[in-house]
Amino acid sequence: MDLGITGRRAAVAAGSAGLGLATARALIGDGVSVAICGRSQDRVDAALSELGPNAIGIIADLSNAEGAIGFAHSAAEQLGGHLDIVVANSGGPPPGFASSTSIEAYLEALHLNFLSTVALCNETVGPMRIAGWGRILAITSVGARQPIGFLAASSSARAAVTSYIKNLATEVAGEGVCANTIQPGTHATDRIAKLGGDQLDSLRADIPAGAPGDPTQFGQVAAFLCSEPARFIVGASLPVDGGATRALQ
Repeated sequence: MDLGITGRRAAVAAGSAGLGLATARALIGDGVSVAICGRSQDRVDAALSELGPNAIGIIADLSNAEGAIGFAHSAAEQLGGHLDIVVANSGGPPPGFASSTSIEAYLEALHLNFLSTVALCNETVGPMRIAGWGRILAITSVGARQPIGFLAASSSARAAVTSYIKNLATEVAGEGVCANTIQPGTHATDRIAKLGGDQLDSLRADIPAGAPGDPTQFGQVAAFLCSEPARFIVGASLPVDGGATRALQ
C-alpha cells in the first residue's frame, strides 16, 4: 500500500529505541527522511546504524519543554525544511499508586509526558498549517484509556496528552493537518525481553491475543496514521494492545 509520504520530513521523539525506533524504521521504509532523538549518544548511534542514510540523530532531553523545542528546531534545520510529520513520544515515569505518588513525581510526569508533547506540537504545527499538510501523532499508552493503577502518574499525564491532541486535532483539521494518538499496550521491546518466564506468562494471560505485540507491526500502524490515506482520521485514539483493554472507547 502506498502511504503517499515519500519525500516527507519527520521528527520522531525518543526514536532511538523501543516503539519510537520501530516507528522511525517504518516511516523510513515508506520513503520519509527522519530525525530521531535520545539522551544517549551510544544509543542514538546504534539506532542510526540500523536506520541507514535517511535518518539523522540528535541528542535531546525531552523531560522539559525547552528540550522538545530544541529538538524540533534542530530536526527541521538538519532535514532542510519544515517538518511534515511529528511523532511525540517519551519514556514513562516511575511506577506508583495514586495516593502514594508525590506531587513532585506528578510534576515530573507532566513535564516529561505532557508539557514536552505540547511544546513539540505547538512548535511544529504552524508551518504545517501554512503548507496545508501535516501529521501529528502522539504515542501515549492504553493507560490513558483504562488507567493503570500502579502507573498513576503515567496514566494521568498521558490522559492529559489525549485531551490536548483532541483539541488540537479539531482546531487544525480544516487546514490539512491531522492529529491523533496511538495507545500501545505491552510490546516485545528490550524491557519486556528481560522479564522472567513467570512474568511473561502473566503478561500473556492478560492479553487476549496471547502474546506481547510486535514492535515492527506497531511501527507500521503508526506510520499509517501519518500517511496520506489517513487524512480523515482526526482526533482519534487508537489502542494497539492485543485486546488487553476492556473499555468501549
